[in-house]
Amino acid sequence: MGVKIQKEQKKLIAFIQGEIDHHSAAFIRNEIDCAVCQVRPALLILDFSEVTFMDSSGIGLVMGRYKLIKSLGGEIRVENLSPSAYKIMHLAGMERLGEIRQKETVQ
Repeated sequence: MGVKIQKEQKKLIAFIQGEIDHHSAAFIRNEIDCAVCQVRPALLILDFSEVTFMDSSGIGLVMGRYKLIKSLGGEIRVENLSPSAYKIMHLAGMERLGEIRQKETVQ
């Protein structure tokens, strides 16, 4: 479980790693929120490429970060979701908050 934060000009990218559940979400949320408040990016990207498991805490994580970034005048994008995580986000209507992207599959 964890998150790596990368700053690029007016973007902040959070590379989320491992499982997102009730226990890990609090730590991830805190790390991202601290970075967002310091950087105040125009765009927050949540990269799920290294997420191995996600329950409903993942939806809460995204929704909370959306509210924070929106209050600062920014936007959010969720990238590299697994097919199952993408389906969960889609069914929850997360596209209304920002762009969500499924992992690209190599054929």
